[in-house]
Amino acid sequence: MEAAQSTPWSDLQPELLGLVLRRLPSLADRVRLRAVCRPWRSNSMSQPLPLPFPWLTLPGGTFLSIPANEIHRIPIPDGACVQGSIDNWLFLMHKSSMDNRNVCSLMNPFSKATLELPDLVAVWKRQTSYYSHRKPIFYKLVVPSPLDSSPDSPVAALIMDDGNSHILCISQPPIATSSLRARSNKDTRLYLIDVVFFNRKLYGLDGSGKLYIIDLDNDLGISSIECIIDALGDIISGIPQHLPGMVYMSRKYLVECGGKLLMVVFEADLCSSPNRWRSATELGGHALFVGQRSSKSLPARECSGYHEDCIYFMFDYDCRTSSANPLHDSGVYNIRNGTIAPLMSGTSAASLHRVGQWRPTWFFPPEAV
Repeated sequence: MEAAQSTPWSDLQPELLGLVLRRLPSLADRVRLRAVCRPWRSNSMSQPLPLPFPWLTLPGGTFLSIPANEIHRIPIPDGACVQGSIDNWLFLMHKSSMDNRNVCSLMNPFSKATLELPDLVAVWKRQTSYYSHRKPIFYKLVVPSPLDSSPDSPVAALIMDDGNSHILCISQPPIATSSLRARSNKDTRLYLIDVVFFNRKLYGLDGSGKLYIIDLDNDLGISSIECIIDALGDIISGIPQHLPGMVYMSRKYLVECGGKLLMVVFEADLCSSPNRWRSATELGGHALFVGQRSSKSLPARECSGYHEDCIYFMFDYDCRTSSANPLHDSGVYNIRNGTIAPLMSGTSAASLHRVGQWRPTWFFPPEAV
């Protein structure tokens, strides 16, 4: 007994250290554990760990860790604003001090790797030159392969302005190879509200639930666009059209989840003839994190603090008259029982303020830093 009591904490067996780490959903807590001593740091780095819970970017230029209710700061270039994300890469934009142009880039704040993008504001202006009073309000960037392993991956960017003009830009960074104006409802042919790569093919969703496949040629030009699901079909009866006494906004998200393509919360049946949407009653044990600027699915069993078959959604629309709380209207939807819970408790969220230039987006730190 005396020998056991005198054993230093630094001699804790790696297997036991791994058990502790796997029960820490917060990346900050994992970093604190590794900082205790050198043996803990070296032993913990060899442990296979579930992914930590994602962070949310806040308007004021910080990151919010949901489980720990902690605010984090990560160094980014001076004057840059976060406008979106792809996994653990931040989409940054700032004004050049040389010629006042918009500098767009992707940055991994942990590895410090950067990827220069074309000036997406300039792409948007070329397509909407006769609407000079408008301005872009959100950017959704998607790639067919993870940037950590494929930094030369093409990037598709959907740009929406405050007049409901949507621009789709395809680039081989830093060059814009092709762009397309997805017009407002005056043009019924195309009105994209979300895009995603699924099985390395680019898909687009319009406001009425139509699903398009967008073919790219060898030079990453847009060669054709085909509508493969042209209506919501009989699932529209399950979508509430009006809830008495409530004001709400309907938002559609296109997400890859466990080898399936979802329009939350419906699944694209691409094997039927014709293709159709069908109701999804479970997510195969996955958790979905959805937003206008970033969406991602993760297997909940392999992650810390996630709930299976749940959809985590955020406040990501422009509404100046709404609550100053940046988590207003954010929550967790359980697809199994139809319940909705707050993303954070009211007490935890009360101190947050929706003031600043950053756009809200999910950010997925790596499992080890």
